[in-house]
Amino acid sequence: MTAPATPVRAGDRERERTANQLGSALAQGYLGLDEYDTRLQTAFAAHTTEELHRLVADLPLAQLKRNDPRRREARRAAARRGVQIHLAGYLAMVVIVLTVWLAVGLTAGAWYFWPIWPILGAGIGVLGHGLPLRAMSSGQRGRVHRAIAAATCGAVGGRSSAHPT
Repeated sequence: MTAPATPVRAGDRERERTANQLGSALAQGYLGLDEYDTRLQTAFAAHTTEELHRLVADLPLAQLKRNDPRRREARRAAARRGVQIHLAGYLAMVVIVLTVWLAVGLTAGAWYFWPIWPILGAGIGVLGHGLPLRAMSSGQRGRVHRAIAAATCGAVGGRSSAHPT
């Protein structure tokens, strides 16, 4: 026969984490204000981690974490940084190819504007990276998803919207 598990003492970090989970549950409508207040007071008075676990056992913690506005904003900020880095690399490439074109033009007299091709090709990538982010930040998320789904269905199904069957 096994002995019952010894309770583990809760620290301030665990109490704060539980308080944050309760705050998210309140903000997302899973708890009423009275119940939140009661659970919050209990959380800060808790001595063991088991007491803290019981306070949030009936809450959908994965969904609370997924829908947390702070996480959503952090993801958006990371996406914006990614687009900014992509744009900076693109602009550096533009400067390099224009410099090479100018050097070749001045030394060899070849003035065909070939940089248009790498500029356009890489520009399409930058637009493909930045436009969905811009659409999502302006509240057009559904329209972007529908457009992507339509393009994917058209490509996968082999059908074009120009030629319905």
